[in-house]
Amino acid sequence: MTHAFEKFEGLGNNFLVLDAAAWPESQRTPDLARALCDRYTGVGGDGILWVERLGPASVRMVILNADGSRPEMCGNGVRCVAAWVASREALPPGAVIAVESDAGPRPATLVSHDAGVWQVAVDMGVARVAGESFAVQADGASKSVRAVDMGNPHGVLFGCDASMDVVRAVTAETAVFPRGVNVEMVRVEGDGFRVRVHERGVGWTQACGTGACAVAAAAVREGLARAGAPVRVTLDGGDLSIVIEPETWRVRMTGPARRVFAGVVDPSTLPR
Repeated sequence: MTHAFEKFEGLGNNFLVLDAAAWPESQRTPDLARALCDRYTGVGGDGILWVERLGPASVRMVILNADGSRPEMCGNGVRCVAAWVASREALPPGAVIAVESDAGPRPATLVSHDAGVWQVAVDMGVARVAGESFAVQADGASKSVRAVDMGNPHGVLFGCDASMDVVRAVTAETAVFPRGVNVEMVRVEGDGFRVRVHERGVGWTQACGTGACAVAAAAVREGLARAGAPVRVTLDGGDLSIVIEPETWRVRMTGPARRVFAGVVDPSTLPR
């Protein structure tokens, strides 16, 4: 059996996409994720996207983080999987790809394709934003945290610079985040938001799609952004456009994804 992979990235958030038909089920393990995602002894990546074809323009996505943990959802990953399907099936702009995940369905629409980059709009489901924020002590001051569930857990802090002390303080709130948490530290920047993200199971990343959605939803709750209007969220890897639908809190994310390269793994190097 050929152990092929393709590497995709969305705003620098990079993944190894594995076709389930080309890999034995027994290899879908935390050890495989840790081995392949190691940037020194493996291919390198923020995670693995294990894709099972369900039918034309329809797939199931399973995510394994670089540390081997299995998160429920990954927004940038959905866009990368959509781009992977588009390239496999030669789909045109306007096509809709059904992506199933541990967090539920995330239909993705191919918006445009230029110079190898797909723009993909994803229905990210409903943002569940905590009605009240809570405080943590970090860097010698009290910090306000807004919990947001995007199918995976987020802690959003406005007026906060990137800090491991903040990450540790938010992560320690196990009563609020029993499964761990992605932490978004946010500054208002012009008519948008500048965000640094520390992802559960990965660490500091160039971008986080669900994190950008969580920031936009928290901003609407805080009165810093308007529902129904595009919200620009700038991450280290670039910009995402997020729309929070009024009343329903359904989230639509639009951003890029592209294939970086493809390769084959020597089976003898795989974890046993």
